[in-house]
Amino acid sequence: PNPDVLCNREIKFKHFLDAARSLGAQYIATGHYARVECVGGRYRLLRAIDRSKDQSYFLHQLGQAQLAATRFPLGGMLKSDIRRIAIEAALPTAAKKDSTGICFIGERDFREFLARYLPARPGAMRTPDGRVIGEHPGVFYFTLGQREGLSIGGVRGFPQAPWYVVGKDVEANVLYVDQGSESPWLRSQSLTSAPAHWIDGAPPASRFSCTAQTRYRQADEPCDVIFAEDGRLHVSFARPQRAVTPGQSLVLYDGDRCLGGAVIDATDAPLELRIKARAA
Repeated sequence: PNPDVLCNREIKFKHFLDAARSLGAQYIATGHYARVECVGGRYRLLRAIDRSKDQSYFLHQLGQAQLAATRFPLGGMLKSDIRRIAIEAALPTAAKKDSTGICFIGERDFREFLARYLPARPGAMRTPDGRVIGEHPGVFYFTLGQREGLSIGGVRGFPQAPWYVVGKDVEANVLYVDQGSESPWLRSQSLTSAPAHWIDGAPPASRFSCTAQTRYRQADEPCDVIFAEDGRLHVSFARPQRAVTPGQSLVLYDGDRCLGGAVIDATDAPLELRIKARAA
């Protein structure tokens, strides 16, 4: 699961908020790029004015109680204006680079961090048709669509083109790779999810259309959503999606309004279906 989503849900807007309340505070304010509005006594999570910095994707697990007690002072401002204000105030961080680190891990090598907790388990790196291309240090170090860190040089019989991760068989310890960022093996058009969280407390309907993001900073993708009785979602996209990854977050939107989201359980990507059929 996405560590930033979990950090917001469990630390910043749970333990930190509880600690603030124990000190008598009514509200907390954070530097997230997002907005909150109250309509008819119900709170809505909205995207930031600066869409290039919007962080509502990471906040989709919040609910009414958290939003009622939260202020996002940066959500209605552009990052360029915030930097200008910081420069005028002579703040030492005015020119500091934007943070891109993972919550509580920071700017460090992610593979090195994982290696402290997950022992290396080398295995075969194969093409979808089964040809061995090389060896990987552990499938858990890689995500779908990843290009960096594969260490694949020139391979006889293949063109000089970049390689990408297109599938993972954890049980067999095989990492599947293919050439081309738009490989058909990376494509899927539908997914199922774990039980969803709704910011308003319930879905807008049992069936509805909206837009979705399956990755942070992804463009809005139109989709149709079916809400099952067990709380899980069945989502069909208007067009094929690239590198939708089980374990990552699906976040749903109605315009700028974040409706909620869920952890992706499975997709109809061809390699994922093949691996599941083999294991059945």
